[in-house]
Amino acid sequence: MIHPTAIVHPGAVLGLGVDIGPFCLVGEHVIIGRNTKLLAYCVVNGHTTIGEDCTIHPYAAIGGPSQDKKAESREISFVSVGDRCVIREYVTINRATGEGESTTVGDDCWLLAYTHVSHNSRLGSGVTMSNLAQLAGHCVLEDNVTIGGQAGVHQFVRIGRLAMVGGATKLARDVPPFFLCDGSPAGIFGLNKIGLQRAGVSVQAHAELKDAYKILYRSNRNLSQALTVLVDKVETPEGRELVEFLSAESKRGILK
Repeated sequence: MIHPTAIVHPGAVLGLGVDIGPFCLVGEHVIIGRNTKLLAYCVVNGHTTIGEDCTIHPYAAIGGPSQDKKAESREISFVSVGDRCVIREYVTINRATGEGESTTVGDDCWLLAYTHVSHNSRLGSGVTMSNLAQLAGHCVLEDNVTIGGQAGVHQFVRIGRLAMVGGATKLARDVPPFFLCDGSPAGIFGLNKIGLQRAGVSVQAHAELKDAYKILYRSNRNLSQALTVLVDKVETPEGRELVEFLSAESKRGILK
């Protein structure tokens, strides 16, 4: 279904059951998967792929040019959005900076009104960004991350799986997986207990992560010293995932 007021370039590829609502604009290089709905006044352009069963609400703008001053006007870069995503009013997702680079959003994400996903950012599956949450360029949000309303995330920040960032948080450092982050300046305030319960994390892993939190944030150890202890201590998959995140290269450093 394509509303008569919508403008869809003949080069666009639309899957079966796609519904393009009133006054939408769909560009030449856009691919939209089966049963996805653009409700009204949506703009999808650039080299953008939208997955299946997504719902895009009025005034969302997906695939627009990078707002990075280093971006070249002639470079070809991409936006990719997974399946079953809900993209609410006035959401913006910019294409990447750099020839062949991508801005990606995984499956089952909820991007609520006025959220912004900047160039080269990568969102895993199950990510929720509440109203007015903003990501700068090159951010990485792993699976099932939750970002509270009006939170601002600095470029190159990583946020680990099942972490939660509270509303109005100013975040300039990496947040390890499974933890709860809040405040301005931001701090770590224990485990994301509700998120861990909903994800079915085992009692053993929960206890191990609680001990890891104490070693990282309630002892006098620096990060290197805490890692030395944790490497020999963790036994669960979640504990090893935490150690791997803390050991990985970071441009912003771990929030400590």
